[in-house]
Amino acid sequence: MTRSQSVSLAVLLLSLLVSACATSPTGRSQMLLVSEGQMAAMGEEAFNQLKQENTVSRDQALTRHVNCVADAVLSQVNTGQNWEVVLFEDDSVNAFALPGGKIGIFSGLLRAAENQHQLATVIGHEIAHVTARHSAARLSNQLATQLGVSVLAQTTGMDPGLIGTGAQILLTLPYSRADETEADRLGLDYMAQAGFDPRESVTLWRNMAREAGERPPAFLSTHPTTQSRIRDLDQQMPAAVATFDAARDQGRRPDCQR
Repeated sequence: MTRSQSVSLAVLLLSLLVSACATSPTGRSQMLLVSEGQMAAMGEEAFNQLKQENTVSRDQALTRHVNCVADAVLSQVNTGQNWEVVLFEDDSVNAFALPGGKIGIFSGLLRAAENQHQLATVIGHEIAHVTARHSAARLSNQLATQLGVSVLAQTTGMDPGLIGTGAQILLTLPYSRADETEADRLGLDYMAQAGFDPRESVTLWRNMAREAGERPPAFLSTHPTTQSRIRDLDQQMPAAVATFDAARDQGRRPDCQR
């Protein structure tokens, strides 16, 4: 590739990044190169695949419990779409939400989420990833990084593998930790608005840390440490409790029995 072609690619990359700048619900800047429709289609396809590869739980009581909590949280989130919630029979302590209105809960999560409030913490957190378009931002970052690595390698002669590793550590992982923190904050509001006690979120994350066992160093982790996560939640707790009290006064008192 000639120098002029490399410069043209660099200009194209810069123009693409500038035009794709967006703002998250909490005011964070993020890059979105993929439309909501495209992300919804990807979410639908991924969810269908997960349902084919995993066993859907036949435990009707737990399924009702999960749907009850999800419905209560979603009633306070204006997404303009119908959501599908599935409880998978899997020992993993995990849950996810996908663009297009898909929520998956693994039955192992219910070891850590001991009551409806703690489950609402997780569901609110996962829904927040969708409302904040974190999946689209991550995919956009990956696409931009791949193009940027190609341009940088050709113009400087640097090893593309080295550039990619540096880009992941300096860009991809910090963005991911920021996404997790933002989802915690938004999720706390969602659960409190629905009438779930936000103070239970602290217990939930401690339970999750107990189930996770050994964790990688925070520098190389895509999630905040439990200590930093709880510190951040504690800072927001007075406002969240006030929201919770107001929701209860307005009659939002979910009763999702296990």
